[in-house]
Amino acid sequence: MEPIVLAYLGIALLVGLSGTGSAYGTTICGNTALGAMKKNSKSSGLYIALSAIPSSQGLYGFIGYFLLSSYLLPDMTWYAAAAVFGAGLGLGLVALFSAIRQAQVCANGIVSIGNGENVFGTTMILAVFPELYAILALLVLILITGLIPS
Repeated sequence: MEPIVLAYLGIALLVGLSGTGSAYGTTICGNTALGAMKKNSKSSGLYIALSAIPSSQGLYGFIGYFLLSSYLLPDMTWYAAAAVFGAGLGLGLVALFSAIRQAQVCANGIVSIGNGENVFGTTMILAVFPELYAILALLVLILITGLIPS
């Protein structure tokens, strides 16, 4: 196996896992929003805003791809390939679980808003906490790119 195959596997996991997390997360929120609209359709804008929040982890995967893609060279070393693989897998996994857990927070906020509670701001604040870990994973990926030999 060539080193570049390992690097491409890391890229595939990065984009695939982060995108899956965002798709799954926005679906959790979207399904919850549809149920909440049956009770309170006047708050649909708030439901949509909360449903979109888990999509950011997929964007982090996309950013990660662009940061790592310049290192995908036919003659890359095993060291560089392992760094790309590790960075991709790390951000991919964190983004996957972060998006899903963030969606669960947002879905609970959507249910509460549907029941007439004024919790949009609180839900936004609580949704930031799972997001922070995806941001930290992206920062680690950025730091790793600084260590990969060109």
